[in-house]
Amino acid sequence: MSSPHPKRWLILGVLCLSLLVLVVDNGVLNLAIPSLMKELGATPADIQWIINAYMLAFAGVLLTVGALSDRYGRRRFLVIGLALFGGASLIATFAQTPAQLIACRALMGFGGAFLMPSTLSIIMNVFDQSEQRKAIAAWSSVLMVGGIAGPSLGGFLLDHYWWGSVFLINVPISALAIAASLLLMPESRGLPRPIDLVGAVLSTGGMVALVWAIISLPERGWTSPAVLATALIAVVMLTAFVLWERRTPHAMLPLWLWRQRNFSGASFSIVLMSFSAGGLLLMLTQYLQFVLGYGVLQASLALIPYMVAAIVFNGLGATLGKKLSNRAMVTIGMLVFGAGFLVLTRMTPDSGYGLFISGLMVMGVGGGLVAPAAYASLMSAVPPDRAGIGSALNDTVQQTGGALSVALLGSVLSAAYSAGMPESVPAPARESIAAALALGDPALARTAKVAFVDAMASGMIVGAVGSVAAAIVAWALLRPIETPPQADLSTEPLAEAYGKAGG
Repeated sequence: MSSPHPKRWLILGVLCLSLLVLVVDNGVLNLAIPSLMKELGATPADIQWIINAYMLAFAGVLLTVGALSDRYGRRRFLVIGLALFGGASLIATFAQTPAQLIACRALMGFGGAFLMPSTLSIIMNVFDQSEQRKAIAAWSSVLMVGGIAGPSLGGFLLDHYWWGSVFLINVPISALAIAASLLLMPESRGLPRPIDLVGAVLSTGGMVALVWAIISLPERGWTSPAVLATALIAVVMLTAFVLWERRTPHAMLPLWLWRQRNFSGASFSIVLMSFSAGGLLLMLTQYLQFVLGYGVLQASLALIPYMVAAIVFNGLGATLGKKLSNRAMVTIGMLVFGAGFLVLTRMTPDSGYGLFISGLMVMGVGGGLVAPAAYASLMSAVPPDRAGIGSALNDTVQQTGGALSVALLGSVLSAAYSAGMPESVPAPARESIAAALALGDPALARTAKVAFVDAMASGMIVGAVGSVAAAIVAWALLRPIETPPQADLSTEPLAEAYGKAGG
């Protein structure tokens, strides 16, 4: 392998900035919901589409865009993604109707799909194997920082400005990242393969249907004809996609990657980790606000120690990865992550912040140990000329695991809460702790808090089981990293600037 890029650490900073704007925006939006309903006249159904339009667009085109970035250039797609995301954010600030904002959110989803896979694939190309874990640790820390910083920033903006400010903040950051990308990053691309149009159509349709079915579960239920029909469409289209990819000579998705133990093992571990953690914030923010009585900003700030623990142990995980195998790191980290869930099962309405943050910090330690090793294992199994589609697959499995988590753990939380409430209380109070507290009855409020915390324990047990399952998968499948297959650089001279042949 040739020397790593001399500006690689500056490039990493630009990539982290690009990713941060994406992650922060999604965290900010949830806080803007009351303002959107009041100032824009959005109905609950509109709010669902404002949130879901982004997810559907993002998940639908992710694989296709990842494959195209390998062909046409990863820096190019990063810049396009930033331009789409920033431009759509600017238009969103002038939205006069919910329909206009929904359209902007869909365009932001397209931008995110261009942007996110490019960040990780470029990291794998500008850093050599000895530094990749450290770079990935910084990249994955941004995912955690954004998840906490989003609500904090959103709370500040909404306290001082109008709802459009949560979108306007994306514009200067996107513009800065575009300028820095064009100045600092050389282009990289894989081998010039024909475009797999059939694969693109099948994967896009299948993923849109799958994500729609998953995000519709909490509201419509398992037996809803619409959910069942959409899930069937997803199964048919994704099965057809796999069959097509097996027979076409120019497959968009190299299915042989799944025969690589490090790729499949890391993918399944990441899915299970995302499933375990995806619904966690949903439960914990409600605990902080409804049980402990925190305000929105105070609740987001209460999560900072968790973020710090995760970032510190992300860095430690990158260092330990030089001494311990990825197999050991992911296994140990997921067991520690699961232990954090078990700590949280001990919470009561009176246990307060101490036990809450102790469990979260244990989870931060575990997640920090897992992330660099899991992502390095997955991407090390991908040939350098396929880094874009490999990164897109990583993003896809995370999104799928997270969406499943929110849907399933949300259903578990809701069902367990309702079951724990007495039959004699008003119907709205049996459905929602917020409704129970709004009635102003101290005895009912106490009953609702007990029922909610007991329901959370059920969700935490599900998360612990998912964590242990991820540890078992990692131990069974992951193996020491080998140098990935060499790309034929004779047909892609720009790739040499990245020193990408050694992965």
